[in-house]
Amino acid sequence: MIRTQRLLLGLAVAVAMAGPGLALAQSGRISVEIDQAQRVQLRGAAGSVIVGNPEIADVTVVDANTLYITGKGYGVTEVVAVDAIGRTLFQSQVVVTAGDGAGRVRVWRGGQATEMACAASCSPSVRGVSGTAIASGD
Repeated sequence: MIRTQRLLLGLAVAVAMAGPGLALAQSGRISVEIDQAQRVQLRGAAGSVIVGNPEIADVTVVDANTLYITGKGYGVTEVVAVDAIGRTLFQSQVVVTAGDGAGRVRVWRGGQATEMACAASCSPSVRGVSGTAIASGD
Protein backbone atom coordinates (compact mmCIF):
# COMPACT_ATOMS: atom_id res chain seq x y z
CA MET A 1 0.00 0.00 0.00
CA ILE A 2 2.72 2.49 0.99
CA ARG A 3 4.78 1.43 -2.01
CA THR A 4 1.84 2.12 -4.37
CA GLN A 5 1.26 5.54 -2.79
CA ARG A 6 4.94 6.44 -3.22
CA LEU A 7 4.86 5.29 -6.83
CA LEU A 8 1.75 7.38 -7.56
CA LEU A 9 3.21 10.40 -5.77
CA GLY A 10 6.45 10.07 -7.76
CA LEU A 11 4.53 9.77 -11.01
CA ALA A 12 2.39 12.83 -10.17
CA VAL A 13 5.49 14.89 -9.39
CA ALA A 14 7.18 13.79 -12.64
CA VAL A 15 4.10 14.70 -14.71
CA ALA A 16 3.75 18.08 -12.96
CA MET A 17 7.40 18.90 -13.59
CA ALA A 18 7.43 17.68 -17.20
CA GLY A 19 4.21 19.42 -18.27
CA PRO A 20 5.34 23.05 -17.82
CA GLY A 21 8.86 22.21 -18.98
CA LEU A 22 7.54 20.85 -22.25
CA ALA A 23 5.40 23.92 -22.89
CA LEU A 24 8.40 26.19 -22.31
CA ALA A 25 10.84 24.08 -24.31
CA GLN A 26 10.06 25.91 -27.56
CA SER A 27 9.03 29.27 -26.17
CA GLY A 28 10.97 32.49 -26.25
CA ARG A 29 11.82 35.06 -28.88
CA ILE A 30 12.66 34.56 -32.54
CA SER A 31 14.23 37.24 -34.70
CA VAL A 32 13.49 37.12 -38.43
CA GLU A 33 14.64 39.58 -41.07
CA ILE A 34 11.97 41.07 -43.32
CA ASP A 35 11.35 38.90 -46.41
CA GLN A 36 13.38 36.05 -44.87
CA ALA A 37 12.20 32.80 -43.30
CA GLN A 38 13.20 30.79 -40.25
CA ARG A 39 12.51 27.11 -39.71
CA VAL A 40 10.80 25.89 -36.53
CA GLN A 41 10.75 22.18 -35.70
CA LEU A 42 7.86 21.19 -33.41
CA ARG A 43 8.04 18.38 -30.87
CA GLY A 44 4.59 17.12 -31.89
CA ALA A 45 2.00 17.35 -34.66
CA ALA A 46 0.36 20.76 -34.94
CA GLY A 47 -3.41 20.89 -35.21
CA SER A 48 -3.59 24.70 -35.54
CA VAL A 49 -1.17 27.59 -35.94
CA ILE A 50 -2.11 31.11 -34.84
CA VAL A 51 -0.32 34.32 -35.90
CA GLY A 52 -1.09 37.37 -33.76
CA ASN A 53 -0.60 39.94 -36.53
CA PRO A 54 -0.38 38.46 -40.05
CA GLU A 55 0.88 41.80 -41.41
CA ILE A 56 4.12 41.29 -39.43
CA ALA A 57 4.74 37.55 -39.89
CA ASP A 58 3.36 34.65 -41.88
CA VAL A 59 3.64 30.92 -41.17
CA THR A 60 3.93 28.17 -43.76
CA VAL A 61 3.17 24.66 -42.51
CA VAL A 62 5.48 22.25 -44.36
CA ASP A 63 4.28 19.18 -42.48
CA ALA A 64 2.64 18.59 -39.08
CA ASN A 65 5.98 19.07 -37.30
CA THR A 66 7.71 21.78 -39.39
CA LEU A 67 6.86 25.47 -39.72
CA TYR A 68 8.56 28.33 -41.54
CA ILE A 69 8.04 31.81 -40.12
CA THR A 70 8.47 34.60 -42.70
CA GLY A 71 8.97 38.25 -41.82
CA LYS A 72 6.41 40.37 -43.71
CA GLY A 73 6.46 43.73 -41.92
CA TYR A 74 8.53 45.39 -39.22
CA GLY A 75 7.36 44.83 -35.65
CA VAL A 76 6.63 42.20 -33.02
CA THR A 77 3.90 39.57 -33.03
CA GLU A 78 3.29 36.15 -31.53
CA VAL A 79 3.07 32.72 -33.14
CA VAL A 80 1.40 29.81 -31.34
CA ALA A 81 1.09 26.19 -32.49
CA VAL A 82 -1.25 23.80 -30.68
CA ASP A 83 -1.93 20.10 -31.14
CA ALA A 84 -5.27 18.56 -32.07
CA ILE A 85 -6.60 18.80 -28.49
CA GLY A 86 -5.35 22.34 -27.85
CA ARG A 87 -2.09 21.75 -25.96
CA THR A 88 0.59 24.33 -26.72
CA LEU A 89 3.48 22.90 -28.75
CA PHE A 90 5.15 26.20 -29.58
CA GLN A 91 4.67 29.79 -28.47
CA SER A 92 7.07 32.58 -29.30
CA GLN A 93 7.34 36.30 -29.85
CA VAL A 94 8.51 36.98 -33.40
CA VAL A 95 10.52 40.14 -33.94
CA VAL A 96 10.80 41.20 -37.58
CA THR A 97 13.76 43.48 -38.28
CA ALA A 98 15.53 45.01 -41.26
CA GLY A 99 18.63 42.91 -40.60
CA ASP A 100 21.96 44.35 -41.65
CA GLY A 101 20.46 46.25 -44.60
CA ALA A 102 22.88 44.70 -47.12
CA GLY A 103 21.56 44.97 -50.64
CA ARG A 104 18.85 47.51 -49.78
CA VAL A 105 18.74 51.27 -50.31
CA ARG A 106 15.95 53.72 -49.54
CA VAL A 107 15.63 56.62 -52.00
CA TRP A 108 13.70 59.72 -50.93
CA ARG A 109 12.11 62.10 -53.44
CA GLY A 110 10.46 64.82 -51.40
CA GLY A 111 8.16 62.98 -49.00
CA GLN A 112 8.02 59.83 -51.17
CA ALA A 113 10.37 56.96 -50.26
CA THR A 114 11.18 54.01 -52.51
CA GLU A 115 12.99 50.93 -51.28
CA MET A 116 15.48 49.59 -53.79
CA ALA A 117 17.00 46.10 -54.03
CA CYS A 118 20.62 46.36 -55.10
CA ALA A 119 23.18 43.91 -56.44
CA ALA A 120 25.21 44.95 -59.52
CA SER A 121 22.51 47.59 -60.11
CA CYS A 122 19.46 48.81 -58.17
CA SER A 123 15.79 48.20 -58.97
CA PRO A 124 12.64 49.17 -57.08
CA SER A 125 11.73 46.52 -54.55
CA VAL A 126 8.32 44.85 -54.69
CA ARG A 127 7.94 46.06 -51.10
CA GLY A 128 7.38 49.76 -50.62
CA VAL A 129 8.55 51.46 -47.47
CA SER A 130 5.11 51.14 -45.89
CA GLY A 131 4.99 47.45 -46.80
CA THR A 132 2.71 47.92 -49.81
CA ALA A 133 3.69 47.05 -53.35
CA ILE A 134 5.01 49.88 -55.51
CA ALA A 135 4.84 50.26 -59.24
CA SER A 136 8.09 49.89 -61.17
CA GLY A 137 8.90 52.04 -64.18
CA ASP A 138 9.22 55.29 -62.24
